[in-house]
Amino acid sequence: MFDFLKKLIKKDPKAPAKPKAPAKPKAPAKLPQVEEIKENNEIKPEKKGLFSFAEKIKTGLSKTREKLSSQLTQLFVGNKIDESFYEELEMILLTADVGINATEMLIAQVKDRVSKEKIQDPLELKEILKQELKILLKTIESPMQISNDLPFVIMMVGVNGTGKTTTIGKLTKLLIDDNKTVLIAAGDTFRAAASEQLTVWGDRNKVTVITQKTGDPSAVIFDAVNSAKAKKIDVVIADTAGRLPTQKHLIDEITKIKRVINKCHESGPQEILLVIDANTGQNAINQLKVFNEALGITGLIITKLDGTAKGGIVAAIAKDLPTPIRFIGLGEGIDDLKVFSAEDYVEAMFE
Repeated sequence: MFDFLKKLIKKDPKAPAKPKAPAKPKAPAKLPQVEEIKENNEIKPEKKGLFSFAEKIKTGLSKTREKLSSQLTQLFVGNKIDESFYEELEMILLTADVGINATEMLIAQVKDRVSKEKIQDPLELKEILKQELKILLKTIESPMQISNDLPFVIMMVGVNGTGKTTTIGKLTKLLIDDNKTVLIAAGDTFRAAASEQLTVWGDRNKVTVITQKTGDPSAVIFDAVNSAKAKKIDVVIADTAGRLPTQKHLIDEITKIKRVINKCHESGPQEILLVIDANTGQNAINQLKVFNEALGITGLIITKLDGTAKGGIVAAIAKDLPTPIRFIGLGEGIDDLKVFSAEDYVEAMFE
């Protein structure tokens, strides 16, 4: 019976313990082990029967969906399709951070289809809008692929506060679930807490974290890449200090890190991922421009989408500066980093 209860605990660590088998006097002494099982469960793949992939994204984008759907419902019910209608639709899209260029394009496409298909019921426009948005976001749907030229070096960049360090821990978990070996380089030597946080994530994921308390970031990452080559490790995730795009001398430093990686590994870094906080709004485009000019960004990770009602920022990126979105962050949990899917994303944005 006790073995059966332990299995139940592993399957659902959040379920309240039931006072069974009171004859087991050692149960109190094993409480720390139960806590350990709970923590370990958080970094395991999602179990079947919980949230499906699409449902997880829908839950994460609930704030965006609630705001967008309520505004569109008010617009579509009891209104006729005219210029005033389109002007209000434009404002709704802009307030969702879809961006001026993407908004103008989407409305032009909606108008064109209304004309060609002789549509008179505004309710039909919701589906048309979803279809056109999916087409736009498909242009930046591109999952990360690990090349055979190992180690595959991922250079992580972004301003402070975007959740970069936490995202590295979650990305490490995703890679481990994909049967990849991982090594983390704590290249943010300017912020002591960054190395400590990465060490915690390393312990939870059971991977090595290369750190130096007072070292040159380039030297830390250089050591990590060479260590990975020697140990035949699949992936190196190189953290870098958070940079304000306006501080040129700091941007110059991360370009140096890129050169150092390339010097010790000719094909590296194979990925340069910019982490963007969705709450940043249109400023995300400015960040992307500066980092892209300095480094040549290969992909994006959009974080904190669960905390904003402005999930339309991905459409602005797709139109203004098309860059592959590799992953999206939808919560605080270890499994809340998801591969970006245009189909699932748009469906989650609308009721």
